[in-house]
Amino acid sequence: MPEISVAALDPRHQKMIENARVALERGTLDYVLEVTAQVLKMQPSCLQVRRLQRIAQMRQYRGSRSAGFMGRALSGLSTAPFMFGGGKKDPAKQLETAEAFLAKDPTSVPALKMLAEAATGLGYLETVAFALDAVRELEPDNRPNMLALGDALLAAGKPVDALKIADEILRDRPSDAEAQSLMRKASVAQTVTKHNWDVKQSFRDKLKDEVQTISLEQSAKIVKGEDMAQRLLEEALAKVASEPSNLSHYRSVSQAYKQMGNLEEALAWVRKAREQPVGKTDAALEKTESELAIAVIEKHSKEAEAAVAAAPGDASALAKLSAAQKELDEFKLSDAKRFVERYPNDYPARYALGSLLLESGQTEAAIGQFQQSQKGPQVRVASLVGLGRCFKAKRLFDLAVAQFNSAKNDLSGMDDTKKDIIYELGICYELMGKADLAIAEFKVIYSEDIGFRDVAEKVNAFYSKS
Repeated sequence: MPEISVAALDPRHQKMIENARVALERGTLDYVLEVTAQVLKMQPSCLQVRRLQRIAQMRQYRGSRSAGFMGRALSGLSTAPFMFGGGKKDPAKQLETAEAFLAKDPTSVPALKMLAEAATGLGYLETVAFALDAVRELEPDNRPNMLALGDALLAAGKPVDALKIADEILRDRPSDAEAQSLMRKASVAQTVTKHNWDVKQSFRDKLKDEVQTISLEQSAKIVKGEDMAQRLLEEALAKVASEPSNLSHYRSVSQAYKQMGNLEEALAWVRKAREQPVGKTDAALEKTESELAIAVIEKHSKEAEAAVAAAPGDASALAKLSAAQKELDEFKLSDAKRFVERYPNDYPARYALGSLLLESGQTEAAIGQFQQSQKGPQVRVASLVGLGRCFKAKRLFDLAVAQFNSAKNDLSGMDDTKKDIIYELGICYELMGKADLAIAEFKVIYSEDIGFRDVAEKVNAFYSKS
């Protein structure tokens, strides 16, 4: 069954999606997620709506990785490589399950693979490619997934995109037989599509001349990684010159420079793309710019660390390292502030900013961010813990206890996250001089995990005194 477009939806649903797109620009992510989930429940084959939903999910999730509280519910999902075929499961139910998991954690690779498998069973070929491409963004070095993505793109009738995937694999693995096979299949499919040939006949018999034959076969030959990147760079630069307003060409240039290890140039080209009228509001480019800027500073920091390791007593090297680390911390903080200013209702982003502020000793400012971010369900517990640590740092132990207790009560199972919270609660009671209350919390952890931090020492010491 092919995917349908938004234009094919019921007019009422079209209006809802139009409003959701406006809400996305305004940062009202909860509304976007509510509307897209509602429409997808009735029209799961509308890929445009699914793409809109994922943008909102990823934007809302931003910063939650540092919280350490996401994705634990997905640990039971299979992480085996995705296989086409759909299995024996009901694909419609499997799709609903995958959507439920992704609503909790859009970065879950197992859930994305489940989405791809369900879409295969339902015949949503472009959705299969969409899900596997999302996996590629999260795990760019996952070769089996890249090959599966290439096959999915071919099945969806996108040979040009499949060729790009094959090219990407061959950059790092010039002799990869499966990638070469993918390239050959994609090359043939591209030519067949372009000339509308009958695929039952030999493509070689249908070529107009030998020059085209040589060109087609050359595209499937082994090319060394560096040569491949250089060729892609030159092609992308030529495309930018001919179509300076096409952002995808800037992305290709940036990606080629990144592949060649030139992060500075990769960042420069993303910034050139951001200077274009359509680039100013491109959230994906904004994210890429931030990531590359951090990567450049981290690169300088590692170079400074290497210099210090080579000459431990060199005052100049130590000064450079200190300056690089300071620059990195300041950039992360200023970047987080800019994002929150632009998307004030992005609660994971507020949580991330609060964490950075707390790390930098700006406790009062951190409290303000955590108080706002706790409104977001996906970072509520993490925000309560952040508030507790802020109050603890200010020695407002009674306020800290209240936050840690709220966070503890919000979690049902006893995992490492809850143990951390209970431990913090016990420490606060210790600092308040309430030894009995403190040991009661430590004993809860001790009964579940005797090896957690120093709870065994604390419990044994308590009973020794008794």
